[in-house]
Amino acid sequence: MKSLSEINDKVNIVIEKDEDGYYAYVPELEGCQSQGDTLEEVTANIQEAIALYLDSLPVDDPRLSARSASSAFHS
Repeated sequence: MKSLSEINDKVNIVIEKDEDGYYAYVPELEGCQSQGDTLEEVTANIQEAIALYLDSLPVDDPRLSARSASSAFHS
């Protein structure tokens, strides 16, 4: 599995809270999304989802040289 730190740039992670918990997605990686009951859980889950998403891409995919999973959270 590709490590998120192996990728040089950043992706945006959007986290939304609703009555069922938290939902996260990555706009730059179509279909890359996750959920969790807590902020900590959704953060861990989306980081794993990003790693799995990147791991599924072909080696020559341009997204591999243009993205990483560094994230900052703003309330």
